[in-house]
Amino acid sequence: MIHISQTAKRNPRAFFWASGALSLIMILLVALPSIWPQPYALLNPLRIDTDPENMLSQDEPVRVFHNRQKKEFSLYDMVVVGVVNESHPQGVFNKKSLSNIYALTEFAKTIQWRDDEGETQGVISVDLMAPSTVDNIEPGGLGVVKFEWLMKQPPADDAAALAVREKAQNLPLLNGTIVSEDGKAIALYIPITAKNVSYNVVEQLKGKIAEFATDGPSADQYHVTGLPVAQDTFGVEMFKQMAISAPMAMMLIFLLMWYFFKKVSLVISPMIVAMVSVIMTMGLLVITGNTVHIMSSMIPIFIMPIAVLDAIHILSDFYDRYPRYKDRKQTLDHVMKELSAPMLYTTLTTAVGFASLALTPIPPVQTFGIFVSIGVIMAWFFTITLVPAYIMLMPEEKFADFGLTLADDDRGALARSLKGLGRVTFSGAKLIILAVFILGGVAWIGVNRIVINDNPVKWFAPDHEIRVADRALNERFAGTYMAYLELNSGGETETVAEFARNLQARMADHALSPLQEMAPEVAALAAEAQSPKQLIDRLIAAMEQRMETVADVEWDVWDGALTWAGEYLARGETFKNPEVLNYMVRLQDFLQETGRVGKSSSLADVVRTVHRELFMGDQEAYRIPDSRAAVAETLITYQNSHRPQDLWHFVTPDYKKTNLWLQLKSGDNRDMSALVDQVDRFFRDNPPPEGVTHDWFGLTYINVIWQDKMVAGMANAFIGSFVIVLVMMIFLFRSLWWGVMAMVPLAFTISMIYGIIGLIGKDYDMPVAVLSSLSLGLAVDYAIHFLARSREMKKKFPDWKSTSVAVFGEPARAISRNVIVVGIGFMPLLAAPLVPYKTVGVFISAILLLAGIATLTILPALIRIFEGFLFKKPPLTEKTIERT
Repeated sequence: MIHISQTAKRNPRAFFWASGALSLIMILLVALPSIWPQPYALLNPLRIDTDPENMLSQDEPVRVFHNRQKKEFSLYDMVVVGVVNESHPQGVFNKKSLSNIYALTEFAKTIQWRDDEGETQGVISVDLMAPSTVDNIEPGGLGVVKFEWLMKQPPADDAAALAVREKAQNLPLLNGTIVSEDGKAIALYIPITAKNVSYNVVEQLKGKIAEFATDGPSADQYHVTGLPVAQDTFGVEMFKQMAISAPMAMMLIFLLMWYFFKKVSLVISPMIVAMVSVIMTMGLLVITGNTVHIMSSMIPIFIMPIAVLDAIHILSDFYDRYPRYKDRKQTLDHVMKELSAPMLYTTLTTAVGFASLALTPIPPVQTFGIFVSIGVIMAWFFTITLVPAYIMLMPEEKFADFGLTLADDDRGALARSLKGLGRVTFSGAKLIILAVFILGGVAWIGVNRIVINDNPVKWFAPDHEIRVADRALNERFAGTYMAYLELNSGGETETVAEFARNLQARMADHALSPLQEMAPEVAALAAEAQSPKQLIDRLIAAMEQRMETVADVEWDVWDGALTWAGEYLARGETFKNPEVLNYMVRLQDFLQETGRVGKSSSLADVVRTVHRELFMGDQEAYRIPDSRAAVAETLITYQNSHRPQDLWHFVTPDYKKTNLWLQLKSGDNRDMSALVDQVDRFFRDNPPPEGVTHDWFGLTYINVIWQDKMVAGMANAFIGSFVIVLVMMIFLFRSLWWGVMAMVPLAFTISMIYGIIGLIGKDYDMPVAVLSSLSLGLAVDYAIHFLARSREMKKKFPDWKSTSVAVFGEPARAISRNVIVVGIGFMPLLAAPLVPYKTVGVFISAILLLAGIATLTILPALIRIFEGFLFKKPPLTEKTIERT
């Protein structure tokens, strides 16, 4: 390291030109493929991904199942638009409001475009749920159901608008979903082709909404929310935030360093180191084909404090030493010689802490850990080269009045405070250690209260429009968070070919001669069929055609064959079984009782609703029919509606799988986890008929899985890196006890940070989880510098009492300056509208503060108590006795 610094001092311009050229090349490699993709097709363009689903690997079983079920039930992620009117007596159910909602719905249907690959993106108009796109279901006479659009056109007057509400509230599938539970608001569910188009869709919707009058005492209020919206909006805003908060943080750090070191020109060097380190790291991330995810977007925020730390140590030592040498080269030689080992080891320990994240099962976390680790090493390299090079490029006369004078050393506020702290740690060492044990006990209480939880909507500040919309709509509707519970009767769905082979074999072996006669035709019919149901329909049509030519005496036999064919399809149609459907009704009642589900919708609701209307709307007929045939009749009737495809959102065409759509008022992982546990208990206590099993999918459930994996992975990674760093400390200090002591500030910092998190009720979420790696690097950084300098200084003094006076001079000032500069420097992140950035800002400052306090109080107190053990006197020899 010293040799590298010496080379940089001898060739300062070459190092600056080289670092500038590397930074420019990296910027071009990132920018060119995005600006001109064709000429630079071989390079990787900047790709942004804010989808928490990608926290799981592509082949993660739960993710594979989620995507398969979405495709099987034709489900899409949705943007939820809520329209609320609190001033009109009828809420939004007035002529003007419903006219605007109708216009917005028609506009939403048109939001489509072609992407770069020619694929249609935007709104899936056929599945859009709004008053004008769903059916009203009502009796058309005994045994007849009438389907008509709930709001075919805007209402002519307020009375017609009120009629729309009354019809919608009479339908369980719409009440609480389309129409609010208080009957004064409407929600539109807009399905989109992919989560990453939601921001574009929302912006176009907002443009249309702006055409409506949203001001005034009787105006409607429009709210847009949903997990896809939150995730995509976060992706857009996180870059805006980086462009604002990061420069503000660096400016404050710059001003604080200017205050400490007095020279504006000198403190530019740490800024250059941080900037070059960030450019090189993020550039490598992009050109190696990695996506900028939610985690990797925070890489610059983590690299900047680490990049500045070593530079502050160099400048602090240089500032204190320069008045003695009055020569920058000699001063640098002394500084780099004294700091080379501590800076190298702090870099390695920090890099190990972040690199350990590569052991987690979360791909974006792995990428984050690896590239922060690379950035830490780059920051070390640029610090030991560019900072000395920069100092050598400054004219010598610039240092005429530079440095800490003896008066400043004795009378400065920081110097006086540290000298006093040194005396306290010596005289009150035992009390300090007692206080550490007491605080450790309090922290343990807090750690046991930690709640693991996350919710992408809560990544925004409480007054953000997405949070406001989330609260407004979940107060009035069944819920804007979607989860899905699949029930499966066992086995995978048969393909048409498999179904045809089994059908042909059963027909050939059947006692009825018509079936034997028609068996050979099954293969030909199957070639034209798209589903088992279509094959049976074609077979029945062929049999009916044959019956027109058979003798009357054979007609009954053929009629029996027709009945058998119709019943054959239903043999495995589990979810036409009234017993199974009634079980689903009991399950839905249980879900409602949990208090975590605002509403559930299922095949059973479709059957019960149609059955009621077949009996002239008699409320007592809102039940599951007693026979399979009656159930089948309700389903056939429903398929005469304007939206027959809605049936396949709830059940597969072979009726072997069904899907319960759950609307949750909370997207918190802890609520989803609790619901999963409650449902598991229900199935254990109430075994379902026909061997039905259950499984979960949906974005809300996916969030639970990746966070569970992240928490476990982070814990394992931290334990592993803790052990590695401990071994490194033992090797560095050539002592087990000094190595163990170096880990004490880290253990104290971690326990206190997470204890405070538990005590104040802060959720253990994604940003909090990764901060353990940062604390490892920063806490050990201070400990290494303090212990290494203490051991070196002890060689010049007879005991720790006199040594501590020197240690609480320049070494303690360097640590304190680091704590103040970087700790306060990241306070601008508290003004960010994105909660993860606020969290990072608070906890970077807290970690630095606690790590600094722990280092400057606990370590000297431990050295005072164990001085005789740590600084063992050499054994007496004859020469020693003679000297005595």
